[in-house]
Amino acid sequence: MNTYSAKTSIGYLKGIGAAKAELLNSELRIFTFGDLLNFFPNRYIDRTKFFKVNELQPNTAEIQLVGKIIRVQEIKQKRGSRLVATFQDETGNLDLVWFRGAKWLKDSIKTNTPYVIFGRINFFKGTFSMPHPEMELLSEHKNKLGSAMQAIYPSTEKLSSRGISNKVISKWIHQLLSDIGNKIQESLPEEVIKNNNLLEKKQAYLNVHFPKNYDLLTRAQFRLKFEELFYIQMQLLLKKSTRKAKNKGYSFDNIGDNFLGFYNNNLPFELTGAQKRVLKEIRKDMSNPIQMNRLLQGDVGSGKTIVGLLTMLIALDNDFQASLIAPTEILATQHFQSIQDLLKETDIKVRLLTGSTKTKARRIIHEEIESGETHILIGTHAVLEDKVKFKNLGLAIIDEQHRFGVEQRSKMWMKNELPPHVLVMTATPIPRTLAMSVYGDLDVSVIDELPPGRKAIVTAHRYDNHRLSVFKFMREEIEKGRQVYVVYPLIEESENMTYKDLMDGYESIVREFPLPKYSVSIVHGKMKPQDKDYEMQQFSEGKTQIMVATTVIEVGVNVPNASVMVIESAERFGLSQLHQLRGRVGRGAEQSYCILMTGSKLSSDGKVRMETMVKTNDGFEIAEVDLKLRGPGDLMGKQQSGVLNLKIADIVKDNQILMLARQTAQEVLQDDYNLQKEKNRILVATLSEIMKKKTLWANIS
Repeated sequence: MNTYSAKTSIGYLKGIGAAKAELLNSELRIFTFGDLLNFFPNRYIDRTKFFKVNELQPNTAEIQLVGKIIRVQEIKQKRGSRLVATFQDETGNLDLVWFRGAKWLKDSIKTNTPYVIFGRINFFKGTFSMPHPEMELLSEHKNKLGSAMQAIYPSTEKLSSRGISNKVISKWIHQLLSDIGNKIQESLPEEVIKNNNLLEKKQAYLNVHFPKNYDLLTRAQFRLKFEELFYIQMQLLLKKSTRKAKNKGYSFDNIGDNFLGFYNNNLPFELTGAQKRVLKEIRKDMSNPIQMNRLLQGDVGSGKTIVGLLTMLIALDNDFQASLIAPTEILATQHFQSIQDLLKETDIKVRLLTGSTKTKARRIIHEEIESGETHILIGTHAVLEDKVKFKNLGLAIIDEQHRFGVEQRSKMWMKNELPPHVLVMTATPIPRTLAMSVYGDLDVSVIDELPPGRKAIVTAHRYDNHRLSVFKFMREEIEKGRQVYVVYPLIEESENMTYKDLMDGYESIVREFPLPKYSVSIVHGKMKPQDKDYEMQQFSEGKTQIMVATTVIEVGVNVPNASVMVIESAERFGLSQLHQLRGRVGRGAEQSYCILMTGSKLSSDGKVRMETMVKTNDGFEIAEVDLKLRGPGDLMGKQQSGVLNLKIADIVKDNQILMLARQTAQEVLQDDYNLQKEKNRILVATLSEIMKKKTLWANIS
């Protein structure tokens, strides 16, 4: 009886040994029997169909035939020799060709014995041949596990050159299933398997590697994908409930004069249904003595700031202070100005603290915060410094949280005896599948409707050879009293190239829009902060009609009179960046436009990006397309891309399975929130094994 298990080192599998084990380690990250078992095929070939020689077509499809080899000859070449075997079935002949290993092969081929051959067909000068076919005796083929489809595994050049072909990997997995197949233990509770009509685990592994038919392959993949996603969701939901049990918070029971007075007398417009719903969710969270950790998603211009302000007023009504931190000085200043303006009829004291706040003013702000005289503090990273001490901080709002590190954010937690409630706001729409997989331990609120009266931005894609008509359109809009942004991409590899493109563009615009009739502002990364602010100010106040800039305006800047956004070299921007830039216009009541300028040669991804932008203004729809184009790793950034580490599931293609896995995990925990019931013992054991292997969610807050 063998003592092998999933943890056994891969070198112990028959036919592998130390040298091949080292290759599998370095090339495919396969270290153990379990790793090989979970090394899944990336496609399958139907092996149920056999062709006849007279049915062959001049295409590159992989096919298989049954017949005999009637002749084998070695043909000398300039370098070495090639082996040619004549394969025959009842309908005709086909040449099989090998350019390597002629001598060894010649001795091993049995003539006039039935073979199954498999490979790609070559068609040259009217004749068919098959180079380097896979071959096995018909008698051996019939004795196999009975697979209808052949699994094709991911490989590398190094493996192929060392003779580790697809056939070899398949043979090892066959050996592995013979060795430990009976030891594969079930890892899902019986109830979960039954309710979701899942294959048992052993059958799933067998049919994912050696499918008996299409139906069983589909069911095997479903079972293994479901399990992978189910355990990710279990970890997230458990993390969420643990945090809620551990992280005590302040309960805000009182809705008083600050909130009601502002809501009834100073609110400049009626809230949308979505804003009211989100506010209700936040109020419910903060009324419990548990720290709130909520992610608020809302498209550009959906009205997150007013929801943030109303949330701060609830904190003030309960004798707490509130703080809002933003990633850039421009954005923090803008929040400060709009909130101060909204509160001008009240006695609430709002202060701004950024890196450029002068020492004297900073000292006064520090004192006022510590004494409680300042009610709301808005700022940048400067707010996180240890010397900023609050009298009683009850709410921290973090805008565009992906721009702050986890360590920086956690500093806000230390600003009171109990951690303050946390509201994270983002205008970067996170696709639902990704939000569930990565931010699944946060509560998520979505503002999914724009304020009434906002007109959808009209987006057009124009090629560079239509530039004159774009200039004409800009002139017409400026005649109406509107303003225009012209944005150039930041070329990371070359600051000088970015600067040159920008300056060339600036000069051509100044030529087309000369003084004194027109005035043009320019903003780029090489400018001093005060010069940047001056140019921004000129544009904000309407003293210049056109703002030429690199992507510094992506987050921030609110100029309601700007109604045209021209994006140069739009193919160099990602979808979410294009959408963020477009959101800089459309802030006033006038019709706004976004013009995407590109060269005539576009990649297929580039075309999809332009078409998506022209077709929709919906940030969530755009984020879903972006996820499909770039994959989750890119979308989450380097910090979080390794976090999912999926072996078989794909959160984009398998989002239906993801939804089902989350729903099932929620049902299990509703029925047995601390997993004490006998029926869930298997689940606890599997979870603890998973937790041992990886601190999956340690780097996500």
